[in-house]
Amino acid sequence: MAASCEPTKQHWHPSSLLPYDALPNPHDDLDLIQSNPRSTAETGTDFYDRGLTSRRYALVGVAFSSIIGCCCIATGASTIATYGVSGVTPLIRLEGSMENSTVPSEILSLILNLIVTICTESTGFVHSISLRPALASESRLRFNTNLRLLTAARGWRSPNGALLNGIMAVLLIISYTSSSLVAFVNTTWDDSGFVLIDVAIAGLPVLLLGIALLLQVVIAISGIRAVKILTWSSSPFDLTVALVHHAQLTPVTFRCMRGVSHLDVDGGPAKPSETQPSAWHAHSSIRKVVIFLWGIVVACAGWAALAMCIWHKYPNVGFWSLPLTKQTWSFLSNDQSNVIGYITPDNGIRWWILVFVTVAVVQGPLTLALHCSELIANNIRDDRQWRCATGRKGLRMTTNPLKPIFTHPICLVLFIVKPFLHWMFGLSFQVSDSATDEALEFFVISMFTAQIWNLCIALFIFACFFTLVALSRPHGPQPATYGHLQTLANLVDEWSPVMWWGHKEDGIPYCHAGTSDHPLPDVKMDCVYAGSSVKSPTSVS
Repeated sequence: MAASCEPTKQHWHPSSLLPYDALPNPHDDLDLIQSNPRSTAETGTDFYDRGLTSRRYALVGVAFSSIIGCCCIATGASTIATYGVSGVTPLIRLEGSMENSTVPSEILSLILNLIVTICTESTGFVHSISLRPALASESRLRFNTNLRLLTAARGWRSPNGALLNGIMAVLLIISYTSSSLVAFVNTTWDDSGFVLIDVAIAGLPVLLLGIALLLQVVIAISGIRAVKILTWSSSPFDLTVALVHHAQLTPVTFRCMRGVSHLDVDGGPAKPSETQPSAWHAHSSIRKVVIFLWGIVVACAGWAALAMCIWHKYPNVGFWSLPLTKQTWSFLSNDQSNVIGYITPDNGIRWWILVFVTVAVVQGPLTLALHCSELIANNIRDDRQWRCATGRKGLRMTTNPLKPIFTHPICLVLFIVKPFLHWMFGLSFQVSDSATDEALEFFVISMFTAQIWNLCIALFIFACFFTLVALSRPHGPQPATYGHLQTLANLVDEWSPVMWWGHKEDGIPYCHAGTSDHPLPDVKMDCVYAGSSVKSPTSVS
């Protein structure tokens, strides 16, 4: 049968083609969970990956976080019990040319930030997995990826509710704040009077780090115990087919050529488009994240400018330092670095509280910005995975759960950048001084101007990268989804372990595009697509 290539009408509504009165309003796509049961035999949704491998990896990560948390608590408690609340435990002996170098302590800080990232990512994955069924039960699950700390389920006592989400956010900030305050330099004298210099770890920050990690584990575990998890897989396809199989998601007809950006317009027949909308235009939350990232860049630049103004007005504030020039600019701070600072009178607990609050307030926005960046990375990852359905090898629904992290460039960049930017923040805002005989005598709170500008430049590059990613428009006629579950349910009409998307049927007046377990021809760019169930208006009495 020849295919029709009639143009799309502007105010078309699918109810005009049906012998009964009403179809679900196209705007109802925003309400994901449907109450009407639907047989899944025709679409092959009686199979889906329940993500048991992902669950094993997640539980291993949670166990690792628990072990690290317990070790930190034991180390911190032992140090405090032995040396007091300002005590430190020597870790690495510095000898020779390394005695006056800050490199060993900075490497230790970077390693700690990496460990914290692994722990918080592990517990964060479990927490986000429990968020999906919680939102689904409230008809509010729309995308595969959600900002777990900023998207709350109803109920104050819910592990994914606003209260515990806020606590999780505070614990995440405390985790990175503590790791920035752990490493110090300890000076002791042996019996012969020789000076011994060690890189030491402070007891109180290590103790707080362990408590923060363990509390995140407790909240994440309580989350998965409070809901029924259909699948542990992070793939949007496994989640979509699971919801369809359990009659929690019903595909909407007449939308086989409609992407996620068409949710706010009347659905119906459409011609294929050469390019698809960007994530910026398709997802309002992504626009907010990008704006937030640029806000962090501006704030960091303002911080650097303020530090320079304070130094020029009070050149000897805290202690003397050289002006910021090309000669004194460096990546790591040194004796020639331009710096402003404050020296506390003693090392009492009130100064510990002041230090923690100050660092957390300054570092908190950076922590939340990096958390929000996951939304962009994961939504782009989900859409690029969907676009594999037009490739030679097709779309494989079941993959190794670690593969998207280490093979998808954007996710890999974010995983590496998180600890690195937190480490750069630690270079810019330092709380340090040499401990003597395993005890800190006072705190030196320092802001290094060059290192703040280095952080600002790194954040600028990071924001540019994610802005370009969010604004990039996918090429090809395949509708963009960005992990939107209802859109995927509308576009996938046959589920199989390996799927291809393309032209399936010619028809009058509309053709049909969909998925199959074998390669399909490309869609016809001059034809109008609606779906296989659409009949000619003339045939409807």
